[in-house]
Amino acid sequence: MAFRADEAARAGLEGVLNYFLPRAKGFEDSERDGSKSDLLKILQECGPVVDAYPSWHPLVRNHDSRHPITTPGEDCGYKGLDHTRYFANGFITCPYGDGQAVLDSVLKCQQQTGGFITAERLNFRLYHPDATPILVRCHWERPLEANGMIPLSLALPLLLEKELPMWRWAEVAETWKSMRPYFLGMPQGSRSSLFVSQDTGLALKKIWEALINTGMYGPIKEERD
Repeated sequence: MAFRADEAARAGLEGVLNYFLPRAKGFEDSERDGSKSDLLKILQECGPVVDAYPSWHPLVRNHDSRHPITTPGEDCGYKGLDHTRYFANGFITCPYGDGQAVLDSVLKCQQQTGGFITAERLNFRLYHPDATPILVRCHWERPLEANGMIPLSLALPLLLEKELPMWRWAEVAETWKSMRPYFLGMPQGSRSSLFVSQDTGLALKKIWEALINTGMYGPIKEERD
């Protein structure tokens, strides 16, 4: 089935609204409406709802390259995340308590190649009346494309910084098909996602295939249907 970005974005939006604004957890209708309005503003700024990030994305790239990470957690430096949903350029987490552990951990790893990361408590309630919503955001060092996609001028160097050193210990070369979730994020199609356009995805694919065909990572791993 072809990847349809608009359908994926709509499904993600519906899911995140239902998750963060439940009708059975002590929210009055008026408060829910206000929180929904504020949440939609954040989504306009931070991009569509996503399931996972490219492993080179600044929000998750602080990890051991031998074990790629695509969702925020302790393996890439965060502490205290709970009840979390992801957006293309940020995420909201809603831990119980004051959430200070989240803020402190972001402060330690905020400077990343390609952009920097900030965290702030939100002044409206989400998920549960006793939870503290925190927005963690990626501020890119270069402008995004007009449609909000990450340009090749950012995506390619970030990908190469993570993947080129792998030649030192790799035993086999992974194909584009097996690496797509790590390079494009999720949801994704064969050459695009909610992070990168078809043109950018195709360029990444061509460069990756050129790299693995050099033999620098070892023999190309056979794929199983």
